[in-house]
Amino acid sequence: VTRVKIIELLKTQGPLGAMEIAKQLGVTPAAVSQHLRLLRQSGLVRSERKGYWIPYSIDEEALAKCGRQLAEVCTCGCKGTGAWRDQEQANTDLESLQRYQRELQTELSLVDARIKELKPK
Repeated sequence: VTRVKIIELLKTQGPLGAMEIAKQLGVTPAAVSQHLRLLRQSGLVRSERKGYWIPYSIDEEALAKCGRQLAEVCTCGCKGTGAWRDQEQANTDLESLQRYQRELQTELSLVDARIKELKPK
């Protein structure tokens, strides 16, 4: 979750240093540094020293490639569009619809569980 938040920060605010990221996320600079190290190793984030400051930024091309790869494995087959598969829409037999219903129910239960985790007590 922290790495996703780091990516969101860098995507919306542009290059940031580890201290600024830590401050905005409310975590230690050491924790942020470890997350940034892994994000750099994965190729999603890059850094270039500028004196004492090391700004981190998103590698837009790598992030787009990752998005395309995730869309390929999307369980509903929407390819990232959010639309139901065209071939499934044409094939509206009971078995196809029931399979799609099960997929949606599974996804909804995961969303419900995540909402419960995030709700303040």
